[in-house]
Amino acid sequence: MEITRQGYVFFQNSNTNLIRGYLNSVSYIMAMSNADSSGTTTLISSSQGGSTAITSIHQQSAATNLGGQQKIHLPNPFDLTDSQILDRVYLTHVNDDEICNTSILFGLVSNLILQGSYSTISTVSFKPEFPTLKLISCQMIGTKHGPQCVHQTALWILQHLRCYSWDAKALITLAAFSLEYGNFILLSRTPTQDILGSSLRQLNQIQERKISSEITELLSFIVKAFHHIKVWATWSSEGYDPEEVPTLTEALQEVPLVVYWTIASIVASTGNLLAFTEYSLSEFRERLAAVVKKLADHLEICKLEIGYIDDYLSRRRIFEKPKDIVDLLKALILPNNGAQVPQIYQGTIQIKQVNLIISFANNFNKELVNIIKYIQGLEVFKEKHVLLFISSLYSIGDEIMLLNCLHDRLQESPKEWKGFKKEDFKILWIPVVEWDEAKREQFKTWKNSIKWYAVECYSELPGGRIISEPEGLNYMGKPILPVYNPQGYKANEDAMGLIFQWGIDAFPFRKTDAADLILKWKWLWDIIRKVAPGLQVQGDRYLFIFGGSNKKWIQDFTLEVEKVKRHESVKRADVIIDKYELGSSVPSFWIGIERMRQNKKHQEAVDCEIQGIAKSLFCLKRDPEGWAILTKGQNIKLLGHGEAMYRTLAEFQSWKDKVFEKEGFDIAFKEYYDVKVKEIADRQPCSIVNVDSSNYGSSVIATITCPNPTCGRVMEVTSVNYKCCHRDNNDSNYCGY
Repeated sequence: MEITRQGYVFFQNSNTNLIRGYLNSVSYIMAMSNADSSGTTTLISSSQGGSTAITSIHQQSAATNLGGQQKIHLPNPFDLTDSQILDRVYLTHVNDDEICNTSILFGLVSNLILQGSYSTISTVSFKPEFPTLKLISCQMIGTKHGPQCVHQTALWILQHLRCYSWDAKALITLAAFSLEYGNFILLSRTPTQDILGSSLRQLNQIQERKISSEITELLSFIVKAFHHIKVWATWSSEGYDPEEVPTLTEALQEVPLVVYWTIASIVASTGNLLAFTEYSLSEFRERLAAVVKKLADHLEICKLEIGYIDDYLSRRRIFEKPKDIVDLLKALILPNNGAQVPQIYQGTIQIKQVNLIISFANNFNKELVNIIKYIQGLEVFKEKHVLLFISSLYSIGDEIMLLNCLHDRLQESPKEWKGFKKEDFKILWIPVVEWDEAKREQFKTWKNSIKWYAVECYSELPGGRIISEPEGLNYMGKPILPVYNPQGYKANEDAMGLIFQWGIDAFPFRKTDAADLILKWKWLWDIIRKVAPGLQVQGDRYLFIFGGSNKKWIQDFTLEVEKVKRHESVKRADVIIDKYELGSSVPSFWIGIERMRQNKKHQEAVDCEIQGIAKSLFCLKRDPEGWAILTKGQNIKLLGHGEAMYRTLAEFQSWKDKVFEKEGFDIAFKEYYDVKVKEIADRQPCSIVNVDSSNYGSSVIATITCPNPTCGRVMEVTSVNYKCCHRDNNDSNYCGY
């Protein structure tokens, strides 16, 4: 076999039998590597003297019969485009089934290639495939001069390593080169008096070789190139979703090219090391550097994509199993990449460490010091229940007003309810917005109008994906209000509707609280629907259900309801008011109440509440004027006496502005109603009944109801005097409403 300067391979006819095996072994490689514009031809091995062999290769190549010799044209890789090389290299790759411990192998190779930076490698159980390394080494040593032959050998190596991963292909080839390279280094350092070493040095012709700066520089660059391949291989093995890290797939287009030019460069370096060839290694480095640059650019983007998904997964783990509420909030709003930390405000006050202010304030106001020390970033939420208000900036006026009023109600008495302290409940607003200057100004306006906490973050929220996905907070654009306990676990996935319907009565805003409230009033609604089957109740409307024996009060009350219903303030507040008079159904209504009052079972706290409601309703029954029930949807807001209910409506002009300030029409109504009830009660003196104890004996302490027809409450026993001031009993054992 002879290879000319032009890259043609000549086979003598007399050597046909010898080369047949060679042709069979490389025919697949030749099929992939031979390219020429002359079209599809057939490679023929002819015979003289009776021995014939025909090998057909469907390939873009040229074979020319030159008087008994065959000339096969091998392409110059420098004349091929990246796309042409990629097509050929891809065909050599089958799978990644073969196992190669690239970490240990690279440690061994780098100790030889990168001298001066040795690393200790644990190689007790590591056994490299020496036959494979030696075979590849021999193949590279036997490669004749010419880039065409380098190309042929590179493809042969890729075909031989077809079942290895891409990073393993490059590393195994570099390890095969290291056998010869390390042998040269070791023998060149052998002392002359070492007879055995000198003999080996002479046999290996060490004196004829040299390691040029081109070789060392190219080898250093090859190691850097391998690092890029290894990074890609490591990330690919992590199982990232291609849709989440799409650039990792794009980088795969460059990896085979980097591997090919790495192997080709190693083959060329082998020839120069052995002094068989004098390749210009800079040409190989230029082609390798070009594809490495493309791969490196892809990896930089991959790094960002993987960083994003790793950050998300880390936050997701914290969100699902937080240490406490502060840990959960950090997962949602605090960045990990050094970006600007979102600010937390309480209205216009920024919540942060203010040691300088603390020091200054310490001189004149101890209480101010305690307040400032308390509000320090997210720590303000430590050991607190948090209502997370998540919304855009669009059409959130009703929600802002509701939460402002809820914040006020959390400051009112009673301070403790259902075993929870109201002061332990905090509201935090996390706006989800694509920011621009106009939206920043809009947010500042809203922020200045609230009394609770808000997150100011003008970039993408770090936990935005968790906020929007169904497995997280499931925010879809409509305002939501999930509730979290101090341990960071969800108590209610969205309490917004619950609070709109029930207000502070829904405290502490768990799903079970809604169920208790529904149960608390269900029995009364069952009675109402039974006596008034045509009654329509809608969740966002206010409804007055009323009755009584005083027809004038009925007429006056009806008239005032209509006036308030049509008032401009009510319309601007987007409040809808309906009314329903029970009329002839009143007796049936009170019969149903009486049956419930006679039910003495108090198995649960709600049973006690129901009994209190029934007793309060009987107080209304005795009112000579009339009575009214104010509801918002299914939520019964107020059981009211006739005169106080009428005056509250008649004097609407005095409290109309409160409709906008409070969380709803019902709250403003009840506040003014309570004022009217007190005024009426103050005009009526306490009723006293004197009892002669000698006539009653031991039964003198029996309960007696107030004789005032507008009251009907249990009278307080004072010695032998019974007294009632027409207000609810404060006895802790009283099961009243």
